[in-house]
Amino acid sequence: MLEISQPQAESQRGDRTPSGKSLRALDWLNVFLADVRDGVGPYLSVYLKSSQNWEPAQIGLALSASAIATILAQTPAGALVDRLRQKRWLLIWAAIAVSIGCIAIVLVPTLPVVVTSQILIGIAAAIFPPAIAAITLGLVGHRHFDRRVGRNETFNHAGNLLAAALAALIGQFVTAKGIFFLVAAMAIGSSLSTLRIREREIDHELARGATEDDEPLAAQHHLTGLKQLLGDAHIRAFAIAVVLFHFANAAMLPLVGQRLADNKGLDPTVYLSACIIVAQLVMIPASNLTGRLTETGRKPLFLLGFAVLPIRGVLYTLSSNPYFLVSVQILDGVAGGIFGVLSVLMIADLTRGTGRFNVTQGMLSTAVGIGAGLSNVLAGIVVQQAGYNAGFWLLAVIAVIALVVFWLYVPETKPTLPPAQVQP
Repeated sequence: MLEISQPQAESQRGDRTPSGKSLRALDWLNVFLADVRDGVGPYLSVYLKSSQNWEPAQIGLALSASAIATILAQTPAGALVDRLRQKRWLLIWAAIAVSIGCIAIVLVPTLPVVVTSQILIGIAAAIFPPAIAAITLGLVGHRHFDRRVGRNETFNHAGNLLAAALAALIGQFVTAKGIFFLVAAMAIGSSLSTLRIREREIDHELARGATEDDEPLAAQHHLTGLKQLLGDAHIRAFAIAVVLFHFANAAMLPLVGQRLADNKGLDPTVYLSACIIVAQLVMIPASNLTGRLTETGRKPLFLLGFAVLPIRGVLYTLSSNPYFLVSVQILDGVAGGIFGVLSVLMIADLTRGTGRFNVTQGMLSTAVGIGAGLSNVLAGIVVQQAGYNAGFWLLAVIAVIALVVFWLYVPETKPTLPPAQVQP
């Protein structure tokens, strides 16, 4: 029987050719899941402010509940995705959980119910990033992963754009509550798309970052991997930079929504939808271009994503004009498009061949949750005590610190690989 050497086995795993049906289903999954993975996102802030008359500190508590739940669930979710072969069903059940949480917020908009629903949404949201990335890597392999992640993010932002446009129409001409039901409908679409991905085409060993069949590794990597992750200086530096980035970023759009809601002559849902639409319009080409340009390196592009965030925070302090606030979202589109692609790719680089791809994603997503949760709580308190401009200045300063940490302590991670002949 012909034996295949380890480099040959890895090469065969890297040169995968999944069917067009599975790749198209992955496209549609990213479209539908765009509005499901974060629940109602910033619309919750506007809904609670304009329709329920909640105070900023209460809104911050409700928003942070989801982030805190995600913090607790991310690393176990990543380990679960590494271990289980039923990745598609994990996605489906998570989408259903988000739908239940969103509908409960509309039907019973009290603090206990909203917080509980946000916790449910946060736990479900912990599953989406590692499961999608794992399915993608298991389908296309490392060699095609750059452009495929760029394509995933492109369709994800297209889905966000579609959802934001629908939300604006529903909020303007039907009811603000309809936005929450829109999420439930998109969850059904994401579930159907997930089922159309052919299970047999997913290499589950490759999906967790392994490069060859290694049963002892499969049995041990969840225990030894965590210790190695905590001891990796590069991953620690990347995690710190990510925490600071999301600390600065997470509260910006909700604060913009609250500022718009304070203007009694405006419909905040329409303008917030415009903010999201502008950002998503920019993220679509930014994600696609990032996936292509990463062939020359990761770090220079990621530095650009970090650099625009403090500029965005300062610009928000210059005017409360709704048209100006919407235009600033162009910068959010640049940063979001770059971050969505490169964060996944750099994790894949740092864990290539270890079998710890998804648990590492979980750990770094926990870092993201920490930054986002603290951001909403602290920003809500600062705004209530000192006003919106003080909140934006605080976030801008933190964004500068994130840029410096990434610049000085995170290395280039791009591996040297022979170019692929065909990109899925």
